[in-house]
Amino acid sequence: MPEKKYSQKILIEAYEKAKGHRARVKERFLKEGPKSFTDEDLLELLLMFSLPYRDTRKLARALLEQYKTLDQVLDAPLEELKKFKGLKERAILPLKVIHEVARRYLQGRAIKSEYLRSPQEVYEYLKYEMQNLDREVLKVLFLDAKSKFLGGETLFEGTLHESAVYPREIFKKALEKKALSIVIVHNHPSGDPMPSKEDFVITKKLVLAGELLQIKVLDHVIIGKNGYYSMAEKGDIERLKAEIRREIL
Repeated sequence: MPEKKYSQKILIEAYEKAKGHRARVKERFLKEGPKSFTDEDLLELLLMFSLPYRDTRKLARALLEQYKTLDQVLDAPLEELKKFKGLKERAILPLKVIHEVARRYLQGRAIKSEYLRSPQEVYEYLKYEMQNLDREVLKVLFLDAKSKFLGGETLFEGTLHESAVYPREIFKKALEKKALSIVIVHNHPSGDPMPSKEDFVITKKLVLAGELLQIKVLDHVIIGKNGYYSMAEKGDIERLKAEIRREIL
């Protein structure tokens, strides 16, 4: 057999083998559902749609070795991903689309329902947007008497400290939205969600302002790389309220 024909045969066999593997992956997703898929499985499947002739399993594994988790792959900057061997812009596009779809889905679900009743729900709502930011961002979520979500806004960015967070801006927005309670949320770019002394100082100041204006500060949730810290869950909000009462009396 001539060398050229032999090479073509090898390529055709490899293509058919890859095609069969892809079909099996897709069929398993449809039959068993997404819960049966690991992060590597999901990333492999996602890459299949834009890389029809590549070994996307190998590429998915390499991406996860570099970025550790699926959410960090999706959060990775476009320019950084473009430098990754074998990953062109057309293959990156589905990753960015999925990331934005997930973010909007969580936001839309929050807006349409009265479900922001726990720190876990707040974390699920904002983690894709905030957990991998390289700067500190402070958001405020506004709720009515039944904890229905009235909206959320980013009010401060940069290094957050007492003099940079203005209670009047936060409570002005709360009054505009006719909110009866608020949840403060910010991220730690370091990845560690444990609160700093400055975080407690800021929270105490906001709790005091809320008490005076009869707008409750329900919680201050700090988002890290792989989890969150809730001052309400840990009893810090009640402790700060008790400190304020003692100081006033």
